[in-house]
Amino acid sequence: MKKIRFMDVSFRDGFQSCYGARVKTADFIPALEAAVQAGTDNFEIGGGARFQSLYFYCQEDAFDMMDTARRIVGPHINLQTLSRGANVVGLVSQSRDIIDLHARMFRKHGITTIRNFDALMDVRNIAYSGQCIHNAGLKHQVVIALMGLPPGLKETYCHTPQFYLDKLREILDAGIPFDSVAFKDASGATTPVVVYESIKGARKMLPEGTVIEFHTHDTAGMGVACNYAAIEGGADIIDLAMAPVSGGTAEVDILTMWHRLRGTDYTLDIDHEKYIEVEALFMNQMDKYYMPPEAKEVNPLIPFSPMPGGALTANTQMMRDTNSLHLFPEVIRNMREVVAKGGFGSSVTPVSQFYFQQAFANTVQGEWKKITDSYGKMVLGYFGRTPAEPDPEVVRLASEQLGLQPTTEDVHDINDRNPELGIAYNRQLLEKAGLPVTEENIFISATCGAKGISFLKGDKPLGIRFKADVEAEAAAKAAPKNASSPTVSTAKPVKTGMSYYIITVDGKSYNVSVADGTGAVKSAAPAVPAAAAPQAAGEGTPVETSLPGTVMAIEVEVGDTVREGDDVVIIEAMKMESPVKATKSGRVVSIDVAVGDTVATGDVLLYIA
Repeated sequence: MKKIRFMDVSFRDGFQSCYGARVKTADFIPALEAAVQAGTDNFEIGGGARFQSLYFYCQEDAFDMMDTARRIVGPHINLQTLSRGANVVGLVSQSRDIIDLHARMFRKHGITTIRNFDALMDVRNIAYSGQCIHNAGLKHQVVIALMGLPPGLKETYCHTPQFYLDKLREILDAGIPFDSVAFKDASGATTPVVVYESIKGARKMLPEGTVIEFHTHDTAGMGVACNYAAIEGGADIIDLAMAPVSGGTAEVDILTMWHRLRGTDYTLDIDHEKYIEVEALFMNQMDKYYMPPEAKEVNPLIPFSPMPGGALTANTQMMRDTNSLHLFPEVIRNMREVVAKGGFGSSVTPVSQFYFQQAFANTVQGEWKKITDSYGKMVLGYFGRTPAEPDPEVVRLASEQLGLQPTTEDVHDINDRNPELGIAYNRQLLEKAGLPVTEENIFISATCGAKGISFLKGDKPLGIRFKADVEAEAAAKAAPKNASSPTVSTAKPVKTGMSYYIITVDGKSYNVSVADGTGAVKSAAPAVPAAAAPQAAGEGTPVETSLPGTVMAIEVEVGDTVREGDDVVIIEAMKMESPVKATKSGRVVSIDVAVGDTVATGDVLLYIA
């Protein structure tokens, strides 16, 4: 009987898939310690969105979290993080010195292995980062990024077993040092037959003894089947999670997969009773966190519009924050076209976020009216080569709107020339802010941008959604309106030339009679105080936002003179900053929003006269 190992991804991908990566370290440490005592020796502990999220939402330092985890598990447990190739742990690709710094800092703070992938499967993007990981003394797990294509497309090569094996051959021919290979399907949309054939083919290609790991989500309901297909194809390790962060958008549960293997030629070889206890403890620790219902659902539309489990709830959380969650079904529908016209890069961060941002823009601003910055740069080649050629019309629009020409240049060379990337630039930002210039702080600044600098300066907003907060919000919405706000209810008019109304003010009801056709009040008992005059409308021409989001910056002040097309306000939505432009030339006469405000489509931001 073959013993199948597993990596517990509860404390990274589980958190990302179910809570938008927003979990406090102190709340999961007891479950981590209990899992070690139950026998788990392989954990995914950070990287991916669990780096930025700690600074953006959790009021914590990711390096402190990694140090704490290492202290809890001891020196011999494998602690693994996720890296996005040239992007390392952010959405922006980095220069070579920051990529190297990433590997050295994660090694310093207790990490054993870095899983390293590129969503576009451009081998150039994992060659340099892989070498840095190896040079730092870490184990390098190189990734083949999987994705099931929506049915009905004419594409016959991308994301087939042959495509994946050709990419593996490129990795081998490039001489990239690696210790293991992972086949990673972030969307859970790859079919079991493709998983089986890809891993079986890889087993024949790889040197004897090479460890193969398989990763999928249960978002489309195929997690158990795909895990078993991977095992039969020759995988040594599969990624699993514990309740409450298992199933749905997350990975298959450890106990579920143990049960699936009973009576077969394979086993997880665990003490299931111990894991029942650990999962109960973990559920208790996480009970105060709000878990959106979509996190635990199997979504049958995902194979048609591949959205990774790790990005789905992060995006729905942001849509809740900006009061735009009602748009989610339409955004998901628009994903299919965005993926196809974007060149079929694997739907995994950061590319999944580029897809979602563009689908969101197509939903709220009109189809292909606005090419988002990251999606546009992707189709133009500034993140590497896409698996297939992007749609020529989309490339043309991107080039015109972004003012960039298509390129096939290595992204590392492009980024090394960028004066606003790299160690030297971020050192200057720290010095200007009066902050300690440490390698950790340089990396935080490079990967978290202005929010990272704000964190280091002590500005640490809490962005976690707890059950109590959600329940309080629901109660507030359900509560009666403030008693000081007049409410009007009408009785059915009696056909006598008079209409009768009941007006409720401050909780008291008043009978009012009005002569039909005149609007004149004939009687009112008791008397109703006169209502306040309505506030005067804003003067000038309103400038409205065309998308919901959060006001990140206001670029003008009252009294400023602007030209039509000037940026006046910056709105952040879906991790994307979009400028709102002046609709006419003139003088800013009023500003109706403040930084941090949540705005909906059509809200007035300011007036220009």
